[in-house]
Order: sequence, then C-alpha cells, then structure tokens
Amino acid sequence: MANNLSQSLPERTFQHQSSLPSLPVPTLESSLSKYLDAVRPFATEAELKNTSDIVKKFQLGVGEELHHKLLQRAKAKKNWLEEWWLDAAYLEVRIPSQLNVNFGGPAPYLEHCWPPAEGTHLQRASVATWHILQYWNLIRTETLPPQKAGKTPLDMDQFRMLFCTCKVPGEKKDTILNYFKTESEGSCPSHLVVMCRGRIFTFDALCDGKILTPPELLRQLSYVQRVCEEGPEGDGVGVLTSEERTRWAKTRDHLISIDPHNKTILETIQSSLFIISLDETKPYSSPENYTNMALISLTGNPTIRWGDKSYNSLVFSDGTFGSNCDHAPYDAMVLVSMCWYVDQKLKATDGKWKGSDAVRPVPHPEELVFTLDEKVCSDIHQAKQHYLESTQDLQVVCYAFTAFGKTAIKERKLHPDTYVQLAMQLAYYKLHKGPGSCYETGMTRKFYHGRTETMRPCTMESMNWCKAMMDPTCDVSDKRKAMLLAFMKHNKLMGEAQEGKGFDRHLLGLYLIAKEEGRPTPDLFLDPLYAKSGGGGNFVLSSSLVGYTTVLGVVAPMVKHGYGFFYRIRDDRVVISVSAWNSCHQTDAASLFNNFSSSMHEMFHLATTSQL
Repeated sequence: MANNLSQSLPERTFQHQSSLPSLPVPTLESSLSKYLDAVRPFATEAELKNTSDIVKKFQLGVGEELHHKLLQRAKAKKNWLEEWWLDAAYLEVRIPSQLNVNFGGPAPYLEHCWPPAEGTHLQRASVATWHILQYWNLIRTETLPPQKAGKTPLDMDQFRMLFCTCKVPGEKKDTILNYFKTESEGSCPSHLVVMCRGRIFTFDALCDGKILTPPELLRQLSYVQRVCEEGPEGDGVGVLTSEERTRWAKTRDHLISIDPHNKTILETIQSSLFIISLDETKPYSSPENYTNMALISLTGNPTIRWGDKSYNSLVFSDGTFGSNCDHAPYDAMVLVSMCWYVDQKLKATDGKWKGSDAVRPVPHPEELVFTLDEKVCSDIHQAKQHYLESTQDLQVVCYAFTAFGKTAIKERKLHPDTYVQLAMQLAYYKLHKGPGSCYETGMTRKFYHGRTETMRPCTMESMNWCKAMMDPTCDVSDKRKAMLLAFMKHNKLMGEAQEGKGFDRHLLGLYLIAKEEGRPTPDLFLDPLYAKSGGGGNFVLSSSLVGYTTVLGVVAPMVKHGYGFFYRIRDDRVVISVSAWNSCHQTDAASLFNNFSSSMHEMFHLATTSQL
C-alpha cells in the first residue's frame, strides 16, 4: 500500500539529492594519458617528447602522492571538488566579475508573443515577473519536477541558488550568501528590489501570503518609474559591484562604517528574490540579429544592476527583456530552465494576464537610500570610469544561422552539438591558420552537487579533419572519413566528461593539494604546453551549448586573444553569440561567425553528397 502510494505521488524537487552518487576520482594513469592526448594538437615533436617525460616523472613521483591524498579527501566528502571549484573558479578571482564572470543574454519572449513595442514594458514586466515568481514558488514548495538524463536523476542543488542569493566581496575571497528556504525548511525572503535611474526600491512580492498579481505588480513598478521620472537621478551605488573585487570589498566595508543603516540596505538587496532593472535602453535589432540585446545585457548601465546578485531581470523600454547573472552560485542551465518555463507560459497565454484586474491595498515600494560620504562618491565615479573602459573593449555579435538546424543535422545521423563544435573548430582554423585550445562545458550533474567538467574539442582528429578540409587535393571521401573520426572522438570525450571521467578537474585537484600543503608547483603545471593547450583557464575558445530552447546567453572570452562562443540549437536554426576583445587585433567576433556559417554549409554539403 505504502509503496503504491509513493509511486503515485509526484516527485519532489530535491527528493533524489541524498541518493545521488559521489563525484568519482579518475585513475591517475587515465587522466595523464588523456592530458597527453589533449596537448598533441599544440605540440612539436620535441615539445611532445619533453611533456611526455614530465608527465612520466609526475606519474611515478609527486603525482602519485597527490593522487593518494585526493582519494583520501574523496572518501571524506561526497563531492571532493565542490568547495575547491567555487573558490578557484569564482570566489578567489579578483578581476571584476560583472564583465568577466557574469553571463547575460536576451530573454526569449520576442520570438512569439512579445515583439518590441514602445509603452508596453511595465505591463509586460508585470506578467513576466508573475511567472518568475510562480517558478520560485515551485522550488519553494518542491513541486518543480527533478531533472533527469534519461531515467537518471540529476543534482538539483543549484536551483536553490537562483533566488535570494548574492555574492559578497571580501578582500582576499568572496562569499556566497543564500537566504532561500523551501517551505519545509522555514520562512524565506519574499521581497523584490527594483533599480531605476540609479535609485533602489523594494516591496514584498506577497500580500497575505499570496503572490501579487500582474495588475498589482504593475502598480508597484509604475510607482517606481513615476518617482524616478519626477525626481533626480540616484547615487548609482550599484556600479560598485562592477569593480575589481578587493576594491569593492574595501568600499563596502567603508560604506557600512559610515552608517549602520547602510548595512541594513545591503542585507535587503542581498536577501531579495531578485533584481528588476528598469533600463531606458531600446536594444532590439531583428529576429536574425540579437547583437544589441546580447551586448547591452552583458555591458549595460551598471547603476541599475546589482552585479553580485544571482539574477538581474532586465526590462528594456522597447518592451524587450534580458538578464544578467553572477556565475558563481550556479551554471547557466538553471537560468535557462527558468526562462524556458516563463517562455512556454507566456506562449500559452499570448503574453496576457487572464485573471482578475482587482488590486489589493499593498504599501507603495520603499526607496532604499544609502548614506554616502566624499570617499564613496569618488569610488562610484571611479567605478563608472573603469566599467565604461572595460565594456568598450568587448565586442559581441549574436546572430541566427537560419539555413538549417537540429532536424536536418539529425536526419544525417550526426549529433547536433558535435556538429556545431566541429564547425567552430573549422572556423577558428580558417581564421587563425592553426588549432584553437577549446573548452566545452560537460555537465556532471549525475553526481552529488556536480557542476561541470572540461571537455576539450580540439583533438588530433578534429585537426586532421580541418587540414583535410583546407587541402584542395584531398578528395571528398577522405574528408568524410576524417569528419566521422572527429565526430566519434568528440562524442566519446563528451560521454566520458559527463561520467566524471574527464581529466581537467582531476589535475586541478592535484594542483590544489600541492598548493594547500605548501609544496612547490609540480613541473607538469609549469610546462609551457600546459597553458598553450588551455590548462589553467587559458582556453582560446570558451564554448557552451546553452540548450535546445529559445534561451541564449553570452560570456566574455577567458583570455585576451580568445573568444566566447555560446549557442542554442533549434529545429530550424542555430543562434550563436560570439565575444572577443577589441584590444586584441588578431581576433574578430564577426569574422569568426562568418567562417562558422561557411563551415556549417561545407559540413552539410559533405554529409549530404557523401550519403552519411
């Protein structure tokens, strides 16, 4: 009876958490063998011999000791990597996170019910916010179905970080504050923060325990806009979150020392559900060109965002939307899942509110006003200058490739993600006449608190294929064979990464144990080929499949001479956002996209004429 009952009950969001397997530690031998394989495309024979010797020495010496210690750590922790990854990838990083770490992107809703329209932004923001609050409620009541890969449950812990979460700067290391609680855990903050013209407001998203309706949310947002239009611009304290981390930490400490009320305001912002940013920009381009929206989402007005919040919902004055999120607490798939949910709900209702227009008497939003002194005002001015300089250096293009998409690729029995990755490799090869060290996100959420593993798409197989494609004497059947080998290798590596059998995170663990114990850095990590092949976060191509939905994001490149390359794959199109730094004269985002388009066509021609 009890068994039948449990089978008929819907699955709870977090019910599988305790039964998820621990993150495995691969064998030292397999990781080093995969590492050697990965550096081959970047090495001369002499370099490869030198690196092989270094690897052998590491394997028989210090590597074995470090690996043994890593195994001990893995016995004591369900996820040996979790804290290390958070610290090394995010919290100890000192560069400004708002441009270098955060991800932004256009919201999807303009593809069906909400094309740009002046004067609609507050009405639309009210409806979209209501749907976002419904999603918060699904997580809070644990009724959001747990995600799965086939029948395997995936870790859902990152979904706790979407709401009521904020990064707080520290002089040496930041921290993440998460105020979210499920209903069974207790009360959870339910207030929103609205930023407009450098000013900050807050109001509760609940009235008598019920979520405010779109007409009620509209009343609150209209009030904020009216007050901001009638009064002076605010101090723009939000821009401080775009500063270098240690500098922001010092300013924040000073801000708190001026007036204890400043600390209360900071806590109100940190614990809020999310930020609604009323932005006066009109970024819309066209259904084939999202460039302005992607660029403004990533680099827009810093005085009306809180860069450390896990979610800033950007409302543009032409009735379009974007988002900007701190990457530390979660990976993009959390935001993609929520935006896709909102997108589907809006589509089902034509973007309209079908409920009551009655408005309950809720208090007006309260303005949060910091007490500032000359030093903070000077820091705000300086932060604006720094932010402006850095954003002017970022080039973003975001275009739709509409010749074909997932349907036609799958008809040729090829994997759509691998197809796009290989087209990107070929595009880079054409443009730069050589291999590009590449990072693709491999998801490890089959494991407890799993996040990502590095999958390296630049293989000997992909390089052999690129060379064949560029060789006018190479015949079609040889090109086809080379392409199929590149596909097989990519699919194998991605499969291994998702099973926790990649090597990058393992090597990072060995490096961090040596560092924690105060040992000298092992030669493996000092070898020039380590960085040249992408190790230590030196990937020239930083890429990720955002999914098979209407949601897309953009990130800045990892290195000055690199590219960010994010994409989404639909049945009939692939939409790509490419970023590069203007200060590097070797790279150009638009040229990479153009080469990518021609590569997509060449591969399609090869797959079609060869009857794959």
